[in-house]
Amino acid sequence: MSQETVSYYEDFSEIEKKIWSLLTDAVKNRSSEFRTPVFICGNDKDLDGRVVVLRKADQQNNFIQYHSDIRSSKIEKIKKNPNCSILFYGKEEKIQLRIKAECTVNHNNEITKESWEKTGHISRKCYLVTNGPGTESDKPTSGLDNKFDNFDFTKEESEDGYKNFCVIRCNIKSIEWLYLAAKGHRRALFDLKNNKKNWLVP
Repeated sequence: MSQETVSYYEDFSEIEKKIWSLLTDAVKNRSSEFRTPVFICGNDKDLDGRVVVLRKADQQNNFIQYHSDIRSSKIEKIKKNPNCSILFYGKEEKIQLRIKAECTVNHNNEITKESWEKTGHISRKCYLVTNGPGTESDKPTSGLDNKFDNFDFTKEESEDGYKNFCVIRCNIKSIEWLYLAAKGHRRALFDLKNNKKNWLVP
């Protein structure tokens, strides 16, 4: 892709289209560079970041979401402070996205039921660990019983993981877009909460 001829270089509307195109594609495209952003939560005394997998992008309602284990340490952090930052970068596209959002933890509700049904039984093994993610162990372990570790389980047996499954919905407050170009970088801020758009110095 040429850095010099992109249609969205200096057009707010085209930039927004590009942003949501990248996010929407990342949900279904496993090779997308935007599929695995860094999610950062916590507070000024205990910030915590990790890579997550983008599972849904909804432009109409301005949210993105990913899956987690309800026993994860980040859940308590989110409940205490729902504000988060999500960082995306695509080397090929030369685009960085910095999203600020407010999170909602969904557990055992219609949102999680819908997402769980779309999760293949092999992928469900993450939620079948005996102890929650981050639990100390006296030996190297996946946290799974051998049966699950070796993928020797049915979809029906995988249903047991639903009790640990949750969906983190990130309601977007703002998106900061940065495009790296040889002829001069461009940077813009989309304040969705206040419906404002501003150019920034890169």
